[in-house]
Amino acid sequence: MKIFVTGGSGFVGGHLVERLARAGHEVRALARSADSASMVARCGAKAVRGDLDTLSAAEMADAEVVVHAAAYVKSFGPRAAFVAGNVEGTRRALEAAKTAGVKRFVHISTEAILFDGGDLLEVDETRPPPARQRYLYSETKAAAEHVVLSANAPGFTTLALRPRLVWGPRDASVLPEVLEAAKKGAFAWLDQGRQRTSTTFVGNLAAAVELALTRGTGGEAYFIADDGTQSMREFLTALAKTQQVDLPSRSIPGALARPLASFVEKTWSLFAPSRKPPMVGFSVAMLSRSVTVKTDKARRDLGYAPETSVADGLAALSRG
Repeated sequence: MKIFVTGGSGFVGGHLVERLARAGHEVRALARSADSASMVARCGAKAVRGDLDTLSAAEMADAEVVVHAAAYVKSFGPRAAFVAGNVEGTRRALEAAKTAGVKRFVHISTEAILFDGGDLLEVDETRPPPARQRYLYSETKAAAEHVVLSANAPGFTTLALRPRLVWGPRDASVLPEVLEAAKKGAFAWLDQGRQRTSTTFVGNLAAAVELALTRGTGGEAYFIADDGTQSMREFLTALAKTQQVDLPSRSIPGALARPLASFVEKTWSLFAPSRKPPMVGFSVAMLSRSVTVKTDKARRDLGYAPETSVADGLAALSRG
């Protein structure tokens, strides 16, 4: 199958490219720079130089499926960057795919589109996004998913996968940020890390994408996650130990951290808008709330089942 991937040089995208190339698919991946082109080539794809701002049908010529993994995934930034990277970029990718005659469009979404600052326990795909979004990432990813699913039509199947807390080899966000905070002596648990969380090993997400190339109902979204749930303390402690780092026991109340982070972020935005603040409201809220998802629909419609257990994924990280 001929597949076009956006975001192929990123953490998730790189694993997707590797998985699809190993399966014998002909993979092309959008690459913004020479370094990105080298990365996607090492993963097994043919690099197509360009970005979402200039993407056209010509780059997708002959592709049967587009996997859209590119996104603005930072926890802090200007509204314009979130809108451009998540909403307008997705809209352009969709239009290019339709014009090129692509038959299927698989969008990498997120459970965060449902997050409004409170717990999300055992949620499934029937739960709608909040009427008023509190966080730019959630707002713009929700808008992007809506654009994708609304574009479903005869001859053009669109669907979205919603992984929760993606982790694994080459992770550039969760594990590095935890290790950096621990190194600086700035790490602290929120409410002792009692929150429950679903997680998604990146290899399991890649497997779900491969299934979605031919399975799934158009216009539908699917949660993807590992088997079982853990406390945030259990998971992050085990994750850090894969790099021989023991996290400290210090903890602060989430009820204190959340308003403090919001205040710090707003103040920082006024005086140093180009720099990430030491506390970000979205990140603190996410880490201080339970978020667990149900994967029944993906198991039924996609035939999804996690290939790698959390224990085996942690063991792989420990081996490097």
